[in-house]
Amino acid sequence: MNGLGDWIRYNADWAGHRVALDMGDEAYTYAQMDAAVTRRAHLLSSGLGVQPGDHVAYLGFNSCEMLLLLFACARVGCSLLPLNNRLAPPEHTWILQHSKTRILFAEPEFEQAAHSVIEDVGDLKLVSMANDYPGLLQQAGNAPFADVGTLDDRVLLVYTSGTTGKPKGVVHKQRALFYNALNAIHAQEMRAVDHVLNVLPLFHSGGLNIQTTPAFYVGARVTLLRRFDPGDTLAAIRELRPTMFLAVPAVIQAMVDHPMWQNTDLSCLRMIGTGSSTVPDALLNVWHDRGVPAVQIYGMTESAPTAICLPISASQRKLGAAGKPSMHCDARIVDEQGVPVGPNERGEILLRGPNLLAEYLNEPELTAQAFTGGWFHTGDIGHTDDDGFFYVDDRKKDVIISGGENIYPAELENVLADITELAEYAVVGVPDAQWGEAPVACVVLREGAALSEMDILRHFQDRLARFKHPQAVRFFEQLPRNAMGKVLKFELRSLLATSHKD
Repeated sequence: MNGLGDWIRYNADWAGHRVALDMGDEAYTYAQMDAAVTRRAHLLSSGLGVQPGDHVAYLGFNSCEMLLLLFACARVGCSLLPLNNRLAPPEHTWILQHSKTRILFAEPEFEQAAHSVIEDVGDLKLVSMANDYPGLLQQAGNAPFADVGTLDDRVLLVYTSGTTGKPKGVVHKQRALFYNALNAIHAQEMRAVDHVLNVLPLFHSGGLNIQTTPAFYVGARVTLLRRFDPGDTLAAIRELRPTMFLAVPAVIQAMVDHPMWQNTDLSCLRMIGTGSSTVPDALLNVWHDRGVPAVQIYGMTESAPTAICLPISASQRKLGAAGKPSMHCDARIVDEQGVPVGPNERGEILLRGPNLLAEYLNEPELTAQAFTGGWFHTGDIGHTDDDGFFYVDDRKKDVIISGGENIYPAELENVLADITELAEYAVVGVPDAQWGEAPVACVVLREGAALSEMDILRHFQDRLARFKHPQAVRFFEQLPRNAMGKVLKFELRSLLATSHKD
């Protein structure tokens, strides 16, 4: 196999009549998908002059086009950069400048924002999916495409926020997606007869790579919903009868709270995968109570993301466990000195395998710091039980995971730093019934200053994506700090929990 493009080409030759990809009225058999990917490879290479090693960005909701372009990029030897459509234009501008992206495909809902970004980013061509794309596609050739990309070429660039407040560009080669597919297929016992329903955003590594891209390796079917809606999702399960489904806790909760939940026949599902944040037992048991095994899948953008998975057969016996290392990814837990610990001892989870990132784009020092002797530092704390099953005890210390989205306090604190009336500030996550966690700004006013909660919240408008804004602002006389002056965020969380109970 030369590259990911061969997945579609092989399945087109093997069983080209099978449905590969559909969304609403749009559908492709494997033979049709292969032809569509070929045409888009010509569009990128000849029509737009994309070269191997270039980055091609996509701004939109879930679509068949995003996946077709991913496999076209694999054939051309360039990388797809799926942009988080929930980010604000200044955040997109930074990412596109940092990545030196050549082409930006924008769906109609995001064209206005894309035009504002184009003004600030030089040497970036905007392709309107509504106005430009159809004509370009019609002009593109349909002759067999001589693939340039191989397993050693970059194919995916995903930006994830960093603790410094600046995003990190996670670079994956085709080889990483290949081994991730093998990991995911083995862990979830995926077969060609499976039918994946994907409602999670494709700009997230989980939505793209836990079930969706692996399905194209085995020749299974993928159905997309453009955006998650609990009623539409339950209707799709009832009408389309998928066999596999992936959901973060906030998605599960929204489905359970919907009036259609109890009357929707779930018997078609042979399993659902979940993760992204700690999953409460109650949200696992809502599936088990309906006869559907719910398994956790642990990983991150840097691991493509399949790293540790719970076997389907152990879904209830090991309720709450992340599982065991996947077939092509090693995992271990070490203490602060890097020494492996024994069962039931807590430490940092380290990963090693060909599914890991190639680098953080333009960040050689950060890349080097992330690895020790080939082992990747996740920053997550966990332990194993006597049977070797891994458990995640805490996500990265300060990360707030809200509705499956990672929110890094440093980004919010950078906004608070611009408010001159604040003497001290910090952002922590608090439990939230709907989203799992929500950010809260903890502030101390300077003497004589007068600011309301709304005054502070206004500073986040047009600076950060709406989902990152603090849910609330809490005022303190002083923030708890250690002897070195560092804010003790665990004490803040405790104070907020106590005040909430009162």
